[in-house]
Amino acid sequence: MNLREQFPILDQEVYGHPLVYFDNAATTQKPRCVIDTLSNYYLTLNSNIHRGAHHLAAQATEAYEATRQHVQRFINARHNHEIVFTRGTTESINLVAASFGQAFLNAGDEVIVSGMEHHSDIVPWQLACERKGARLRVIPFSDEGILDLDAYRNLFTEKTRIVAVNHVSNTLGTINPIKEIIAIAHSHNVPVLIDGAQAISHIKVDVQELDCDFYCFSGHKMYAPMGVGVMYGKEEWLDKMPPYQGGGEMIKTVTFEKTTYNELPFKFEAGTPSVGDVLGLESAMNFMESIGIDAIFQHEHELTQYATEQLLQIPNMRIFGTAPNKTSVISFLIGNAHPYDVGTLLDKLGIAVRTGHHCTQPIMDRYGIPGTVRASFAIYNTREEIDLFIKALNRIAPMLE
Repeated sequence: MNLREQFPILDQEVYGHPLVYFDNAATTQKPRCVIDTLSNYYLTLNSNIHRGAHHLAAQATEAYEATRQHVQRFINARHNHEIVFTRGTTESINLVAASFGQAFLNAGDEVIVSGMEHHSDIVPWQLACERKGARLRVIPFSDEGILDLDAYRNLFTEKTRIVAVNHVSNTLGTINPIKEIIAIAHSHNVPVLIDGAQAISHIKVDVQELDCDFYCFSGHKMYAPMGVGVMYGKEEWLDKMPPYQGGGEMIKTVTFEKTTYNELPFKFEAGTPSVGDVLGLESAMNFMESIGIDAIFQHEHELTQYATEQLLQIPNMRIFGTAPNKTSVISFLIGNAHPYDVGTLLDKLGIAVRTGHHCTQPIMDRYGIPGTVRASFAIYNTREEIDLFIKALNRIAPMLE
């Protein structure tokens, strides 16, 4: 079966043109196996988990916990109870920022983030710092989009409590040297959280090899449904952190005088989870593994190189994020044309891209621009689609002068 045929949404026209979907950094499309899993859950298995003695509850619980074990293998965590299901990367980071911050941040303490973080890895830490009187310190980056590791080393003080940095920039595409970043932090006995939202669908992630303390990612950026994510945390940290939310499932005993909390990972999974979406994540991991993470990366890398070469032939083209080690994200501007105008005209030709600041306003401030046009590629994209994209840009560029 042709790989593209597994993605029924791609077989449509937009404004009379074949759909070219280059907005994969925002969310990937879903293969039939994921759609079928989601449908099958609600048709045959729908039940709350962990709580019922009946057949459906037992079957749903078994499938849900099997997915947790698959995630453990997928990222090579040491224990399956280090895998906490959330609604996505944003909730995962908020969980750590709130819980870690409550336990370990105090007035005058410092949190290190990078200048290329998504708002989801800035604002939760700002909130945690505001609550405790701590402050953020920021790793700068070069014009090419490369973090300054010498400056990073100099940010550490006796007040540094945690480092939070992305594995891959959603705007610049840079693959950050997180193993080195983690090693530097650990030399100061400082834990590290990695925002893996943009890495998990492109790069083989091994949390034990990286030695990160927390790793957060979303299902919907790796061919799974929206509404499911993962927060991996080392057991030693999760044991020390208080619950993020209170409610059902995260408790052991409840009285009006005192509540005791459940064991890991359930201490951090209050309430009814999105079971169908979690099972969809299982199917998405199977899909990715059937192709191979290395094969996915290689295909996307070739597309990115080809697209970059073609884009640079367009007059007044400016590409932001030119690090030699990057994933399949290209952010660009054509002259002084507003990115929204470029995106709107591309849409009329059937080409879906993202425009704006991509939830990275500090990056835009760093370059002194309002935003960019962002094209991002996935396993189902082709060179022929890039040719259509370049043809469309050459057609609309004179309109924007």
